[in-house]
Amino acid sequence: MKNLQEATERICDLKGSLIAMDALLPALLETVPPAAHAALVRSFEAHAEAARTVMLNTDISEHVLVAFERDIARTRAVLAGLIPAEQVPAPRGAVEAVLLTTTRISTFVGAQSLTGASGFFFRRDGRLFLVTNRHVLVDEPSGHVPDRIEIEVHTDARDLTRYTAFSIPLYRHGLGLWRQAADSAGTVDVAVIEIEVDRLPADAVLQAFDDAHLDPRGEDVAIGDALTVIGFPLGFHDTVHHLAVARAASIASAYGVRFQQQGYFLSDARTHRGSSGAPVLRRRSGPRGDGAPLPWQLLGVHSTRMDMSTRHLTEDESLGLNCVWYADVLRVLTEPPPQSEI
Repeated sequence: MKNLQEATERICDLKGSLIAMDALLPALLETVPPAAHAALVRSFEAHAEAARTVMLNTDISEHVLVAFERDIARTRAVLAGLIPAEQVPAPRGAVEAVLLTTTRISTFVGAQSLTGASGFFFRRDGRLFLVTNRHVLVDEPSGHVPDRIEIEVHTDARDLTRYTAFSIPLYRHGLGLWRQAADSAGTVDVAVIEIEVDRLPADAVLQAFDDAHLDPRGEDVAIGDALTVIGFPLGFHDTVHHLAVARAASIASAYGVRFQQQGYFLSDARTHRGSSGAPVLRRRSGPRGDGAPLPWQLLGVHSTRMDMSTRHLTEDESLGLNCVWYADVLRVLTEPPPQSEI
């Protein structure tokens, strides 16, 4: 009982301290010259990002991270209201299109937040799909069974700070709405779910891969080739502009060969939780005669890190290898549904 009482008193102390800080903040802001407001905002964002980086690399409760992001957003709104119009930074210009192909996925059961992951957009015959790992949408061994996901969609091509959260149900009438595949080795850890385009905001800004990005166009793909993995490792990303980050990788196993008879190849990259479902890309070396904004070949979908059960946890470093499911499975997963016989 004594420990519970001490914990309650500590929580009350913290609440009181937060209220005092809430009172101090506007008082301090009133004393800051208007000309310094923009610099204050930039400094705040830099310190917030530094604090976020430390927290993401610390064994800390998800509740603490959620509270941190909530208060950061609240403080950001207070600061933004103080910047004179003439000092508001000019709208950001066009960003590299590939960053708009990838979105952060949050999974939920009702209102309860579960996990974070990565996903990307794929277009087929005018239909739009979200691609991620199957284990993001359902993972029976761990009991992970969300009933909906949320993704972030930009709503202004020039001001990337503007976005909306878009909710996608995973079930209808008790049946899963995603598509998955299996091969001779078992379940493929890739899933797609169709996005109802008419439900998206009219001003939605995104880019999508398509079948052309699966075509090697006569270019050889070989072991050691440089790759790019675009995603949200540990949820880390540009929280101001809501953009993913890219990690460098390389092909680590014979490309085109099913590693250990599974439908994936290996990449050599430093990856973390939250990268599940990220696109694995190779920049094309040939000419871009079609003027496409995405000069990339989509090789696969990052799934999980690979390790050895025999590795000594203190004496041996992690292998740094990852499973990447071949992207050509998307041709199967996005095929038009068979028409019902009349």
